[in-house]
Order: sequence, then C-alpha cells, then structure tokens
Amino acid sequence: MTEGEGGSMEEAPASEGERTVAFLLSLRAQGVRDLTVLRAMERVSRDRFAPARFADLARQDVSVPLPCGQTMTAPHTVAALLTALDMQVSARVLEVGTGSGYVASLLAAMGGEVVSLERYRSLALAAHERVEGNGFGRAVELRHADGFEPDRTLGRFDRILVNGVTNAIPESLLMRLQPGGRLVGALRIEGVARRVVVTRLTDGSFDHATGPAVRLPPLIPGLARAL
Repeated sequence: MTEGEGGSMEEAPASEGERTVAFLLSLRAQGVRDLTVLRAMERVSRDRFAPARFADLARQDVSVPLPCGQTMTAPHTVAALLTALDMQVSARVLEVGTGSGYVASLLAAMGGEVVSLERYRSLALAAHERVEGNGFGRAVELRHADGFEPDRTLGRFDRILVNGVTNAIPESLLMRLQPGGRLVGALRIEGVARRVVVTRLTDGSFDHATGPAVRLPPLIPGLARAL
C-alpha cells in the first residue's frame, strides 16, 4: 500500500512474481494439476507472446486476438491439451498452428524437441522472434508450412499437438506418429468441438479417445496466399 493525495492509501502494483502466482492459482482453481504443465507456465510468461495492446489480458484466462484473424487459446484450454499430451523429456514434438509461439515455448520448457508449423508467414516470423527472445530457439524449429501436410523428411514424432478444430484428423499427421506416440487435437462432432487423443499402437493401428468439449479455433489447410 502507498499513500496517495489527501492521505488516502493506494494499492501498489502487483509484482511480476505476484502476477505469476495469481495466474497459476487461477489455473489450479480450474482443475489444472499437472506439475510439469504448471512449471512450464510459470517459466514461460504469456504476456511476452501476446500483442502489446492486449498485454493486460495475458495473465487472464481468456483467448487473445492475434494478427491474421488468429487467437491465442485461453490458458486453461492450453493446459488441458498439454496434460492430455503426456509430454516426456526429449520427446520429438510436432505442433500444428504456431500462432504466437507461446505453446511451442511451453513444449520446449517441458523438455520437448519441437517442430512447429504455421501457415501464415507473418505469424511464423513474429513467433520466431518471440521464441528466440525468450531463450527457446535451440529447442524449437519453426517453419512456414502447411500443418496438414508436414514434410516427410521431418520423420516421425513422439507427440503431435494440433492447435485447432478439424472435421477429421488428416492421415498425413497420423502417419507422422511413432508407434506408441500420441496426438492431441479437437474434432467437430455433431457440431461440438471435442478434445481427441489418438495413440498409435505397436501394431500400427490407432486408438481414438474423445474427451470433453473445448474452445479452439478451426484449422484451415494449406499455406496462406498472403500475410
């Protein structure tokens, strides 16, 4: 507390640490319990990835607008997706839909070796700067590419995170999963977006497990013609 004009007491602005603690407590209040996810979200400041004019919203549990009509997904939804992904240290991770670069950095903070694909060139360039500026450049390879058709030379991945809703999981993505690997995304089922977890079994088949409704933007295939 500080003393203002006329002797009134005013609250001092919250410190960085206090804002981080409040942010993490809000996530725990919504059921986020995975300590690996929470530690990554403590380490990677969301406000460093949000557009400057929306910095005041970055520590709140809301989606944030990005250029090109895209959005940063609300933190509790991101946490739920990462929890379902069941990250392992040194796992090779493919991310579809880089956006701001925030989730790619979280994946790196969780020990992943990340390849992230973004269809909008301007978003990919800006995300690259943010990822590099926050110290995750060595762990994240960011590409301007069609996430629905990943380059075959990338090989296979232990984990794939699809940051959006699709009507079906593209075969091209399923083929990029290692046996025992896991893909997390969202499917539109009877008009409702629901989380889906796909596991590639050792015999090469796939197990699909549908989860609760999620709020994620639709994903569009192909490279953007502009931006």
